Amino acid sequence: MLTLDEKISQLVNSAPAIPRLGIPAYEWWSEALHGVSNVGPGIKFDGTIKAATSFPQVILAAASFDAYQWYRIGQKAIGREARAIYNAGEAKGLTFWAPNINIFRDPRWGRGQETPGEDPLVAGKYAASYIRGIQGDTFEGGKLGQHLQASACCKHFTAYDLDNWKGMNRFVFDARVTVQDLADTYQPPFEKCVREGGGSCMMCAYNRVNGVPSCADPNLSKTVRGEWDFKGYIASDCDAVAIIYDAQGYAKSPQDAVADVLRAGMDVNCGSYLQKYTKSAILQKKLSESQVDRALHNLFAIRMRLGLFNGNPLHNPFGNIRADQICSSEHQILALEAARNGIVLLKNHAKLLPLPKSAVSLAVIGPNAKSPQTLVGNYAGPPCESTTPLQALQSYVKDTVYHPGCDTVSCSSVAIDEAVDIAKQAHFVVLTMGLDQTQEREALDRVDLLLPGRQKELITSVAKSAKKPVVLVLLSGGPIDVSFAKDDPRIGAILWAGYPGQGGGIALAEIIFGDHNPGGRLPVTWYPQDYTKVPMTDMRMRPDSFSDYPGRTYRFYEGDKVFEFGYGLSYSKYSYKFTHVSRKNLYLNHSSSLHTTRTWDSVGYKLVSELGTQVCDGNKFKVGVGVKNDGEMSGKHPVLLFARQGKVGDGRVKKQLIGFQSVVLGGGERGEIEFEVSPCEDLSRANEYGVMVMDEGRHFLVVGDDKLPVTIII
Repeated sequence: MLTLDEKISQLVNSAPAIPRLGIPAYEWWSEALHGVSNVGPGIKFDGTIKAATSFPQVILAAASFDAYQWYRIGQKAIGREARAIYNAGEAKGLTFWAPNINIFRDPRWGRGQETPGEDPLVAGKYAASYIRGIQGDTFEGGKLGQHLQASACCKHFTAYDLDNWKGMNRFVFDARVTVQDLADTYQPPFEKCVREGGGSCMMCAYNRVNGVPSCADPNLSKTVRGEWDFKGYIASDCDAVAIIYDAQGYAKSPQDAVADVLRAGMDVNCGSYLQKYTKSAILQKKLSESQVDRALHNLFAIRMRLGLFNGNPLHNPFGNIRADQICSSEHQILALEAARNGIVLLKNHAKLLPLPKSAVSLAVIGPNAKSPQTLVGNYAGPPCESTTPLQALQSYVKDTVYHPGCDTVSCSSVAIDEAVDIAKQAHFVVLTMGLDQTQEREALDRVDLLLPGRQKELITSVAKSAKKPVVLVLLSGGPIDVSFAKDDPRIGAILWAGYPGQGGGIALAEIIFGDHNPGGRLPVTWYPQDYTKVPMTDMRMRPDSFSDYPGRTYRFYEGDKVFEFGYGLSYSKYSYKFTHVSRKNLYLNHSSSLHTTRTWDSVGYKLVSELGTQVCDGNKFKVGVGVKNDGEMSGKHPVLLFARQGKVGDGRVKKQLIGFQSVVLGGGERGEIEFEVSPCEDLSRANEYGVMVMDEGRHFLVVGDDKLPVTIII
């Protein structure tokens, strides 16, 4: 039997041993955002294991729109490497606080790079795929059982997407969010994390939502455990309990803060607040010991599922995963493949790319060409190996000359004349520019969307002087307004490479010289600089004409774009056509007992919750899409299926991604893929009360320029 002091000792991330009961110490905080990392205290790479496979930062991995690849990254590499490090005795825990599935709502957010982008479906599919992989489930899910390869954690619940912008920081920010936006934007990824991914951890965020701190919100457990049937543990972000009293002033005392979070359903505190104040909260009768017992039940259940109390770990499931799997050739090939499939070709004027392999000379200019650290982004551990873009390009063209152009990415000091002289003498020029962690990261949001310092001046000067149009490579997590480069014919090609991980330099060179056909598509809208007039603190997704508010993301934004969500070119062109649909009319008038309501603009609708599983499942239908590669080069191509309503207004989305699949086609080859459409999920919308409804009338399925009408009859 644990004493009260022993119980309380286990409520923090660095849980001490309880020797009299044979309970070993445990560290809950480890990180594995896009590879096993040394950011948390759980793994330090200071023993015999010095590195782990470093995959592309999540925003670039998302650009592949390939759920099976996300699963493979989690299962075949990160999850197995995490377990291998633990089995080798060089990890203090197996609970990893990833993925970050917050919606990339505002292009200035410094942590947007960590997320799968702005679309709720993509974020939810990413969460489910990655979590199933990390935890050791099948790709289809539901086959895991009780044993966990490692534990994944969905963060940050909820509506967390501002770090530090113009004096407003995440510790005190109160996100004012409508129930409508919560229902169809902010919450769906977390619901998929639980229902589809089987996530074993949820992390509550620093910020308040509508006045209430996320970790102290009774809706935390009510929603996650009650509505979604979550079976894992709930962790606080680091020191998120302390700020409820110290920074936010929400709680009147430290004991009140502790009582608030434990009653809300939180189980473990990253930090020391619960260790310090839980006992006095119980003695002051602000909290019952039963709440501590509940938290311990959830925590120890996860440790048991990880096999940590089952004797010799080598004899348990996942006990045979050895250190030779870390940085294996298979994992490193997968990291390269993920970078190839994510990189997005944004411009290719007059088919400048791919460059000929017979190129006599090459000038490589820019501060990001020679920086291995920039490739990996944040929350990264030491990579197994790394090839910079410069090194990779040098392997194609022996006569390659390099100049940084700028002192750093901030580009406050620039050597334009020297860069121009080098560019003039080369046959081709590649400029490797963009951002890095000094410009965008956790605790640092951007204030504008332009290239830093004098980067634009350097780019345009070099482009003007070069013999041929130049290639511009952008490394960044967030969008950049490069309208000047988009419109300049002297800048012949633009590639966005995110932060592409250890294989990113090679992948870029392969694309530039035609050994890989790019197929990535943007997972976020790229806005013009003018968008910065919108306060980052405004959480509304939907536009408001009365206040000249343009809305956010491709689903609602009304305004000019530099590049739109889903945009991406290839060395081939692809055409689409709907080939078949199993039904075009959906009848929801199966029961006279269901009440049909009408909106202000006379559109009839029914509540999805009243239709029931039988009606929803019975109205699912299949739709076929024919795809043709109209070019000469084979390639992998993500096909995006959208839905939109015939009737606009009343807070309806402009369009909504409802499915995506990749197809590999040779030059001139045709293929066909099939989507299953679930009307209750894919064709419904959230009304102003946060309730999902089905509108009668004409809806459209859209792929490329082809559209298919579907009618809902109620």
